[in-house]
Amino acid sequence: MFSKLAYSVFEQSIKDYHQFDNVDQPINNPFPKDKFEHLLYHKNWIDTVQWHFEDIIRDPNIDPVAALTLKRRIDASNQERTDMVEYIDSYFLQKYSHVVVKDHAKINSESPAWAFDRLSILALKIYHMQEEATRDEASQDHRDKCQVKLNVLLEQRTDLSTAIDDLLTDIENGDKFMKVYKQMKMYNDDELNPVLYQNKK
Repeated sequence: MFSKLAYSVFEQSIKDYHQFDNVDQPINNPFPKDKFEHLLYHKNWIDTVQWHFEDIIRDPNIDPVAALTLKRRIDASNQERTDMVEYIDSYFLQKYSHVVVKDHAKINSESPAWAFDRLSILALKIYHMQEEATRDEASQDHRDKCQVKLNVLLEQRTDLSTAIDDLLTDIENGDKFMKVYKQMKMYNDDELNPVLYQNKK
C-alpha cells in the first residue's frame, strides 16, 4: 500500500538527516529521480530541515539578525515544500489519468499529496516524541507523559495511513476524483504582496 511505502521512505529520510543533525547538510537522495520514492524522500527532507529551523528560531537568545536570516530560509523552505506537494499530486494525476470517473464520484477535501504531507509531518512528530519518551536525563514523569502522547501519535498514524490508502483506492476505482488547485501564495510574489510592489515604485 502507498502509505506503508511512503512512511518507510519518510523514516529513512529522518534517520539519514539525524546522522548529521545539521540544517546545512546537503540532501543525498538515495532513490532514482524517476521513482516515486525520490519525491517522497525529498519532500520529507525539506520537512525535517524545516522542523529544526523552527527549533532554532525559538531560541530566546538568538541574535535578531540571525533570526531574520533564518526566517527568510523558513519562508523559502515553505515554498519548496508546497512545490514538492504539487509535484507529488502531478504524479497521481498522471497515474490515474486513465481512470473512468463514475457518475456518482465525489471530490475529496484534500488531494493525495496533502495527505502525504500530513503523514510526513506525523513521522517527524513520532520520531521526536520517541526521543523524548526515552531520553535518559529526563524525569520519569516527563518520559511517561511523552509515552502517552506517542501512543496517540501512533494511533493517528494508523488512522491516517488507512485514510490515505482508502482515498487512493477510491480514486483508482473512479469513486472519487482528483481536482488539484495550485497554491496561489501571495506574500512571496512581488506583484501581489503590497509591501513588495510598493517598494518597487
